[in-house]
Amino acid sequence: MVVCGDDGLAHRLAAELTGVYGEQVTLVVPASERTVRPPVVVRARSASALLDRVVTAAVGLTGNGNGVVTATGEPASGIRLMEAAEPNEAALAEAGVERADALALVYDDDETNIRAALTARRLNPRLRLVLRLYNRRLGQHIEELLDQASALASGDPADGTGFDASTTVLSDADTAAPALAATALTGTSKVLQTGGLLLRAVERPPAGAGERPVPGLATLALLSPTDSSGPGGDQGPTLLPDAAAVRDGDGRATVVLEQVSYAGPALPDGRGVMPWFASLFSRRLRWSLAGMVGCVVALAVALWLVTGIHPLLAFYLTLLDLFAIDDPAIGQSVGRQILQLLSGFAGLLLLPVLLAAVLEVLGTFRTASSLRKPPRGLGGHVVLLGLGKIGTRVLTRLRELNIPVVCVESDPEARGLATARRLRVPVVLGDVTQEGVLEAAKIHRAHALLAVTSADTTNLEAVLYARAVRPDLRVVLRLYDDDFATAVYRTLRAAHPRASTRSRSVSHLAAPAFAGAMMGRQILGAFPVERRVLLFAAVDVGGHPQLEGRTVGEAFRAGSWRVLAREESGDSPGLAWDLPDTYVLQASDRVVLAATRRGLAELLGRRGRTGT
Repeated sequence: MVVCGDDGLAHRLAAELTGVYGEQVTLVVPASERTVRPPVVVRARSASALLDRVVTAAVGLTGNGNGVVTATGEPASGIRLMEAAEPNEAALAEAGVERADALALVYDDDETNIRAALTARRLNPRLRLVLRLYNRRLGQHIEELLDQASALASGDPADGTGFDASTTVLSDADTAAPALAATALTGTSKVLQTGGLLLRAVERPPAGAGERPVPGLATLALLSPTDSSGPGGDQGPTLLPDAAAVRDGDGRATVVLEQVSYAGPALPDGRGVMPWFASLFSRRLRWSLAGMVGCVVALAVALWLVTGIHPLLAFYLTLLDLFAIDDPAIGQSVGRQILQLLSGFAGLLLLPVLLAAVLEVLGTFRTASSLRKPPRGLGGHVVLLGLGKIGTRVLTRLRELNIPVVCVESDPEARGLATARRLRVPVVLGDVTQEGVLEAAKIHRAHALLAVTSADTTNLEAVLYARAVRPDLRVVLRLYDDDFATAVYRTLRAAHPRASTRSRSVSHLAAPAFAGAMMGRQILGAFPVERRVLLFAAVDVGGHPQLEGRTVGEAFRAGSWRVLAREESGDSPGLAWDLPDTYVLQASDRVVLAATRRGLAELLGRRGRTGT
């Protein structure tokens, strides 16, 4: 595997490939900056991208005359390190792209990644390519272009060579959004996205005497026994156990796969007459209008009782008096004259109320153009700070899970405001660091705070202020630097031990998706289980004799792989869980399975890897 990049995502991706998948990795980075690193909380993104590179002063470096510096030593992690000013043809050849299975180009510049991808495809048509691009529409065209170039250069791709010359374009914002949404909802970022579902692996304690364990979607593993003195106490976790092993695993915690869902109160959709009316007028003005209507009704009833005329005529005369239409009650009873004076006085009071209503309606349409405000009584929602590139993706994912959201954004021209209008999500326009902005977002009744602005200091300041308002609030903040995120997490956990705190860097959340794409399009993700790893893959049953023509029970191999779900097609595509053991897998089926690294390599016919 070859990884080329200029920021923290490249290093995190290389560590993911070696630590999780046991792959041999060559990491290509620009020349290290020999400067003093400034405080991380005040760095801009471009500065951090330059200063996050690994310092290789302890590694011997030699030049090859082409502007490429190759590491003669090898870091302790088993990653071969190279330094190159740019990923040109000489650098890619020195990194061994001609012999590599996959290449990841994760530079912060789209043009650099595209140029290097075109060069790499020419050097090795059977290379699996993974590109980091922010422009998703351009990325779709690049995928088609590079896949077509690979097919033309290598002939029939299904010739049994075992190579998967696919091209995958990813965005760190798209890949990090599901994990951030799940963290705000459940407190964990160990999630798997497949078939429109968001899944997580949770540890469940051993069931007590007489209790029936809740199985979830599947039991993935039995954890190591807590009592090391008993028989088998020194054994590690049991991955993909069969029913007998689960039944006999008394006293051992389990890792269960379950779906991430939301069961709290839903956010009002804002449709209907009354919500529309409430969005136009303030609460004080609505009470004023209601008071005036009650006053008119009371005057009409009083006129009907005093004069004995028909109720409709009484209401009509009251309106004439209210609007000061000339019809004086000369020669009529004293009660009628008094009511006429009161109606005229009420008409004078009605004029400023009507003027205020007109001004509020015009102001509502002029300022926010249908931006909703947080409804009264809202609670149990997620407060999302920032509607930039990542915030917009997170907002979309939260609404797909039917989670109520209130957004806070300081820029009235932010790209995510159009998405918020389309999804009818309440938005508070203002600087989150100013007093009163979080209060307007109902932070005191919120379920969680998700700070994903592009400024680390803004995210940190907002979280600290929110904790001052609600010490038990669950907070998730996005920080660019991985080390800084770890330091903030430890400090906030020490200061608020009873509250849920998560600090995440985008590179940390995006690396698993990039690593899975480098392993092939079958890989959906990976979950760590103690010191071992479970992989999740989508596999076509056809061509795999271990699956084709067998029942789900027969295809299950304890400790190696297990079929979890089958993809359904037709009018309602999705995943069919709870497959019976008697279901026969057909060649046309595509299934989602959990497997160990060795089991997946055996199933897919890949060569084995030597772990570090």
